[in-house]
Order: sequence, then C-alpha cells, then structure tokens
Amino acid sequence: MMNIGKHITLACIAAAALLAPLCASAEEHGGEGGEKELAIGDIITEHVFDSYWWHITTYKGRHISMYLPIIARSEGGSWHVFSSRHLAHGEVYRGFRIAAKGEKHEGKVVATSAAGEAYRPWDISLTKNALALTINSAIMLALFLGAARWYKRRPKNATPSGFVCAVEMLVMDVEEGIVHASIGKDYKRYSPYLLTAFFFILINNLMGIIPIFPGGANTTGNIAITFVLALCTMVAVNLFGNREYWKEIFWPDVPVWLKVPLPIIPLIELFGVISKPFALMIRLLANIFAGHTVILAFTLLVFITAKIGVGINAGMTAFSVVLSIIMLCLEFLVAYIQAYVFTLLSAVFIGLSRPEHHAAHKK
Repeated sequence: MMNIGKHITLACIAAAALLAPLCASAEEHGGEGGEKELAIGDIITEHVFDSYWWHITTYKGRHISMYLPIIARSEGGSWHVFSSRHLAHGEVYRGFRIAAKGEKHEGKVVATSAAGEAYRPWDISLTKNALALTINSAIMLALFLGAARWYKRRPKNATPSGFVCAVEMLVMDVEEGIVHASIGKDYKRYSPYLLTAFFFILINNLMGIIPIFPGGANTTGNIAITFVLALCTMVAVNLFGNREYWKEIFWPDVPVWLKVPLPIIPLIELFGVISKPFALMIRLLANIFAGHTVILAFTLLVFITAKIGVGINAGMTAFSVVLSIIMLCLEFLVAYIQAYVFTLLSAVFIGLSRPEHHAAHKK
C-alpha cells in the first residue's frame, strides 16, 4: 500500500508539472481576475499548430519566446532573412506579415503584390515543428550512438544494463516481433528503415506530450510529417515489390470478365496502393492530434467554469485534474502504441509486396 501511495503521489506531481505550463498559458489568455474573455481556440491553436516562434512561458506578464528565422522570397525575386520577432504582433516588415485570423492563409507569412493583393511567397522559414524535428532527431541520434558506443567498448558477450538494456529490448522486440514476423526471410533488408521509423515516431510522440521546451511541439500531429512518413512506406512497398506482387495487382487470379475489357479488380488493387499509406498517415495524425486536444480541453475546464461559481469551479477543478492525469498516462501509452502500429502496418504492407509464388499457382 505504501508503494502504491508513493506511485500515485509521484504521478500527481509529474502531472502537475506537465500541466503547469498549460494552465499558465490559459491564465495568460484569460487575463487577470477574469477581466478578459478566455480565448479557448487561441490556446488550443497555440499548442497544436505550427508557428514561426516558440512560446516558452510567461513570467510576471512578460512573454518569453524563441523567435525563429523567417526565410522568404519576395515578388521581385530577392530573398529576405530576418527574425520572426518583427512579425510577432501583427506588424509588417519588409513587405511581409503574418496573415490574420480569418484570412485565406491564416497564420502563414504573406506578402503584398504590386496590385495590393496578399499572396504566399516562397517560404522556407524555420518553424516550431521544424526546429522540434531537428531537436528530436538529435536526441534520437545521441541515444543510439551512446548505446552503440557501449557495445563498441565492451566484449561481445557483455550483458547490458540500464538504458542500454532498455534500448536493446525495444530493438529486439521491434525487429523480431514486427519486422521478422511480418516480412519473412529477407527482413534484415528493411530493418534499418522500420527501426528508424519506430523510434522517430516514439521520440516525437513522447516529446510532444511534454509542454516544457524543448518539448510540446505537435510534430506527429502535423499532416506534413505524417505524409512524409507514409510516403516513405509507400516507396519501400512499391519500389521493392516483387513480380508476384505486381502480377496480383494488374492480373490477379479472378475471373477474366473482372479484368477484361473493364479492369475492375486491377483498378481496386491500384486504389489500395494509395489507400494503404493514406490510412497510415491519417491514423497517426488523428490519434496524436486528438490526444493533445483532449488534454487541453480537460485543462481548460478549470478556467471555463471560473465564472460560474466557487463550488462548481472547485468540483470541476478536481474533475479536470483527475481526467488530465488519466489522459497524460494514456498519452504515454498511446505514444508507444502509435509508433508500434505504424511500424507494424508498414512491415505488413512490405511483407505483402513480396509474396511467394506458391505451389498452387504452379499447378
């Protein structure tokens, strides 16, 4: 019982530490003493969408943010590099500005053409998600290079412990339980990509749950990132698919009238080539995005009910804290599950692209 109580206490302290930045952000948007209307949409948008600066915290009414470089090309063809601080409060700088709420390119850098119309310039700026990807990738490299260094310095029969043991356990679980089981005899050819995808998604998911810099960026809840991950799986499936795989797509073992003159089944199979990676993209995006939004919604219950009354607000505060702790624990589990599911489905799709020519076909 003592151990259970200790674990519950530690979980509550950890949850409070994680939720504190969210509460501070909500208080900042809501103003002091409820004088300002709580902008729920702005709070959620700030945490789940990309931006040109990284808001870290607010201290004594002062915003502490990391302003990232804007790199954009004007209509005349010249490139401009400057800090996003110049655009952070709706200002226009060198003809560029951030599109306001309700505009066509809301939240993006826009410029004004000679005709006076706003347009999207070539924009390769370093955004919050791009910086988070760089940081998370550096963390992943540091973890695995550290583990590799341990193996390099120890004899082959040495038994790892601690962090290195945990890394080995995860690697073996993914390689044997997912890659080998789903692909078969030539699974080692695909292990590097699938292991990289698993740990890349896992680390980005975990870092996204922590709302304290350098965490808090919703990288795997961004459709551009999940699109690239799904595209990599699509390339691996179709580029290395064997002859039997393409035969099953263009000339499957079905009655001829389903293939000629109207290629009904081949069209369905070709649609599956696109729909499989699309499902991977949407599954990862929706689960991570929804998890972040739900945690924010539960946290904001405290501030939404502040004006209703002290009794109701006290009850909803306790309710909000309990639900937020439960959701945070679930999010850590979901972070692993989504990385596992993405890797598993990718391995299954790769395995299906390398079918054996069965004896039944030879007959």
